[in-house]
Amino acid sequence: MAFFAKKPKIFSGARKKDMPGGLWTKCPECGEVIYNKKLKENLQVCLKCDYHFRIGAYERINIVLDSGTFQEAYPDMQSKDPLKFKTPGKDYMAKLKKDQKATGLKEAAVIGEGKINGRRVALGVTDSRFIMGSMGSVVGEKITRIIEYADAKKLPLIIISGSGGGARMYEGLLSLMQMAKTSAALEKLDRNGGSFISVLTNPTMAGIMASFASLGDIIMAEPKALIGFTGPRVIQQTIKQELPEGFQSSEFLLEHGLIDMIVKRSEMKQILSTLMEYLVNREGV
Repeated sequence: MAFFAKKPKIFSGARKKDMPGGLWTKCPECGEVIYNKKLKENLQVCLKCDYHFRIGAYERINIVLDSGTFQEAYPDMQSKDPLKFKTPGKDYMAKLKKDQKATGLKEAAVIGEGKINGRRVALGVTDSRFIMGSMGSVVGEKITRIIEYADAKKLPLIIISGSGGGARMYEGLLSLMQMAKTSAALEKLDRNGGSFISVLTNPTMAGIMASFASLGDIIMAEPKALIGFTGPRVIQQTIKQELPEGFQSSEFLLEHGLIDMIVKRSEMKQILSTLMEYLVNREGV
């Protein structure tokens, strides 16, 4: 019985410790372990439960706009430190430099012009990886400028919000002023007959949600996005009551009338194109 003389080696390949890292990602929603190449091909959406992972500003731009059409405006605009904010463990300039290095962005907002299925559009995107996408003077200024550009050029405006940080505390009142500034610019756009589609992603919170993100002619959201002003934990601790299931999720807010629709990332470009067609035809442009 020579066939059984030696124990067969079932696993003769590379040892576990020799396997390269960074090949797999675990879904925080369902626990599925996903091959990163497949996750990227599926636009960073879980193949099992449809959980939408957070993505960066340029990734969103590549998904939404026609390839090669994006022309970025004011790419080098970056924050100063008007309050010289520095406390133990919190140095504003150090934080800015750290996030610039980590993300490759100068600030938490990217704006410019591009095309969706051949139609010109003014686009703004905020990125939660940069100080949680919070709105300081530069973010407020860039958002205001893309609103004014859409107004001047008579282009549909789309702003995709991914901001969990609200107004940026490092800039104090200067940050809070951006809420009024962006809202005033949108009021002028509306008065002049312009169109604004607001896209809410996970998370869209606080001062961002309390200003431009909630002022769209049409407000859509990605599935299961956290949307609101103060986080649910803080609210629950404050009012001492249990919150409804799914509170502040996009599904809950759709049911209660705060948003108009929930759109999967894979369908976002086509839905935006259809909505712009409707809005432009309505305006007779």
